[in-house]
Amino acid sequence: MGACASSSRGRSNQGKNQKTTKVAAVPATPAVPASASPETEVKSSFKWRIDGFSSLLDKQEGWTNSGYFEIKGLKWYLQLNLKDRKRGDKRDYVSLILVLSKTSDLKPDIVVEASFKLLIYDQAYGKHSKHEFSHHFRTEESRSSGVSCMIPVETLKEPSSSFIVGDSCVFGVELIKLTTTKAKHSSDKVHVQKTNGFSAREAYTWVINDFLALKGQCHSPEFEIGGRKWYLTMYPSGIDDSGEFLSLYLHMAKPEASLRSSEVLVELSLSIKDQVTSNINTKTGRCQFLETKEEGDGWGWAKFMAVKSVKDWYLVKGSCLVEADAAIVG
Repeated sequence: MGACASSSRGRSNQGKNQKTTKVAAVPATPAVPASASPETEVKSSFKWRIDGFSSLLDKQEGWTNSGYFEIKGLKWYLQLNLKDRKRGDKRDYVSLILVLSKTSDLKPDIVVEASFKLLIYDQAYGKHSKHEFSHHFRTEESRSSGVSCMIPVETLKEPSSSFIVGDSCVFGVELIKLTTTKAKHSSDKVHVQKTNGFSAREAYTWVINDFLALKGQCHSPEFEIGGRKWYLTMYPSGIDDSGEFLSLYLHMAKPEASLRSSEVLVELSLSIKDQVTSNINTKTGRCQFLETKEEGDGWGWAKFMAVKSVKDWYLVKGSCLVEADAAIVG
């Protein structure tokens, strides 16, 4: 799962609308990095030591997964991103996520309610970076605790912090409380979920007929997912206009009066596809949108992909196909 950065530019023009269709979500399978050596301290906590940590710092982007570990009879893993961004902040941040593994032997109607701390360990002075969270993990709908920008990468790298010692860094999770409950499937329960705004995954396709003619920012027509209006913003030369990377964001349009002042958590995948071959470039993240009377910030990726790659591999007779796949999960 990828991380979402924000964009707050106004909208202007462009693009052709296609029909919205529903698609199924396909969760990723975690891989154990060769340089990582996770170790379980006790049954209510887990430490993940990554040796050769500088190699991760040199990565351009993406998530690194720990191996599986067991807490309270359930299997979990951690996800780490060293290139995350906060809204309105251009610095890189360390993000850490707790994920309930699909290999956990739970029935589909079970909800795991967990309170826990995510940690970055100070290996010399014990001044650990700790963030406390609560999350309802659902076996089919919401296995991830959501993106957590913990500290700036520059803080992590400071020699005085002792977060990195001998080219190793230690991350972890401490469980505070965990309970399992059975979700109700009565009509009343379904009605409550609908009121709270949960939605199935849906996809919207935006066809840009002449990508090479685009200048500055451009916007898709509005479309509906989860009972709310959205639109996409693309910067074909990058939000910084450098011409090196294409930037792509999802925006929430001005909501209805009854929905204002609420917030929704969205699982989002943005893709650029070749309409003839199987080439596809996708980034995935979990982002929170505030519903206000005005159109708010967008969430997405400033460096979605290299502009040269789009031109070389993803255009068909000058046209470009963009897809937004999203679900409201909280």
